[in-house]
Amino acid sequence: MADYYDILGVDHNASEEEIKKAYRQLALRYHPDKNPGDKSAETKFKEASEAYEVLSDVQKRARYDRYGSAGVNGAPGAGGFEFDLSDALRTFMSGFGGLGGFDDLFGTTTRSRRRTEKGSDLRVTISLTYEEIASGVEKTIRVKRYELCNTCGGSGAAKGGGQITCPQCGGSGEIRQVQRSMLGQIVHVHECRNCGGTGRVVEQPCRTCHGEGRTKVTSEVSIKVPTGVAAGNYMTLNGEGNQGRRGTQTGDLLVMFNEKEHPIFTRHGRDVLLTLNVTFTEVALGTTVEVPTLDGIAKLKIPSGIQSGHILRMRGKGFPELRGRGRGDELVRVQVVVPSHLNDRQLSFYEELREIESSIVESERYGKFSG
Repeated sequence: MADYYDILGVDHNASEEEIKKAYRQLALRYHPDKNPGDKSAETKFKEASEAYEVLSDVQKRARYDRYGSAGVNGAPGAGGFEFDLSDALRTFMSGFGGLGGFDDLFGTTTRSRRRTEKGSDLRVTISLTYEEIASGVEKTIRVKRYELCNTCGGSGAAKGGGQITCPQCGGSGEIRQVQRSMLGQIVHVHECRNCGGTGRVVEQPCRTCHGEGRTKVTSEVSIKVPTGVAAGNYMTLNGEGNQGRRGTQTGDLLVMFNEKEHPIFTRHGRDVLLTLNVTFTEVALGTTVEVPTLDGIAKLKIPSGIQSGHILRMRGKGFPELRGRGRGDELVRVQVVVPSHLNDRQLSFYEELREIESSIVESERYGKFSG
């Protein structure tokens, strides 16, 4: 891992505000939502979030300045952590004071325990129709994850067996190595591989889970999607991720939202856009037509004399505000359809219409271009 100051592009005397500003710029540039599928951007996003997590905390920064990465990744008195994407997203949401109104849905507490004390988080993406976003929906998805072993109940031990203190770390869950340098004695602390950082090992492993205390299964998870979400919004279901080893804490399920392309509607924030094709007669005489909305069919009055390209507003027919009471509008663009092929009857009609329109005063034919 590169120097945290170098990652954020600030000097070692940078103020708290300078660190936050540098992190904000990097996080927005490399956020997964802006760089879908880009592993390099995801790595930079995680690195920036980890650097900010340390340098924005006075005590962690002091330990880092004195001991380097060993001071915050397992040194005496430190929590020890290893960042994954879920950690980085939590740091991003916490640093920005929540995102899109979802701050109380996500659980923005930064994890400071070793990863071995908790099962890993899972990430899924749900694609939603415009109608589902407008009304809210409950989805049931299938997730492959680790759950408690039914044979040993999560202990990892065979029947009649149990756990004993790890002989390699003496129950601390950590292995300490002392290195002497010109600056003095440096202590490197890392997780004990024998016990996975728990400080306990199974004397007689369960034959089903081989001492893990968990097995991989496919489960169904119900997700209640709030109204008004948009592509890029996400929420965390606490405890719905992978079960930790030997009964330790369960990880979380990170649910990302995506929007399915609609055949006739286009989304613009809270508003929904629609093009309505009309005839010469309808715009000349005026009429009332039925138009589709996110809630079903509604009537729309077309005033006489309306020009092609004019936009009519149907208030309250757009998307609900996320976790709010307001609602956007449906914007209907009127577009006059010009027939491409005419039968004999239509041809005769338009010839007669052209004669009538020829009475237009020549001075009214032209107008000043204002594009």
